[in-house]
Amino acid sequence: MSEDSIRDTIIPKSDQLNADDLIAGPQTFTITSWKRASDEKQPVDLHVSGRKVPYKPCKSMRRVLFAAYGEFPRDWVGKSLTLFCDPEVVFGGLKVGGIRISHLSDIEADMNVLITATKGKRAPFLVRRLATYDAARFTADLPKMLAAIASGKSTVEAIVAHCEKSAPLTASQRAMLTAPAESGNEDEVF
Repeated sequence: MSEDSIRDTIIPKSDQLNADDLIAGPQTFTITSWKRASDEKQPVDLHVSGRKVPYKPCKSMRRVLFAAYGEFPRDWVGKSLTLFCDPEVVFGGLKVGGIRISHLSDIEADMNVLITATKGKRAPFLVRRLATYDAARFTADLPKMLAAIASGKSTVEAIVAHCEKSAPLTASQRAMLTAPAESGNEDEVF
């Protein structure tokens, strides 16, 4: 964070990502893990890259994730999403703002999902395909990246961070980087 930035001074104190966290603009995160929470209204905690507190998607955004990735949140891990503060979100009859998903990685095309707009009324919600790290570039660079990991000159985390300065990696790209480390046999990737 730049010394001139005051972003860190406006972060709400909370146990979850809030719409206020996104006032400065949309942010893209990668889902790193998930767990079922005990809260009946927010039963899913999605842990995302770069945040200590989870994103707890509302029911409408859980429906979007379900439509895009399926019913098992374990399948969502490694995928990226762009979140934004939507000031039009209504709760209890008042516009209070809320977190919405604008883009998702690992979908073939933009998608419209019907979500509840008001009681008894559904409306289409557009989610755009998130541009991800160039596949040809990744394939060309993969042998060098794996060699750097195998030799100890770099780590998976450092390579992911370097790549994601330009665009998020897809879940399969992440898997190609981590498979050798998990199996102990670099040759399995090829």
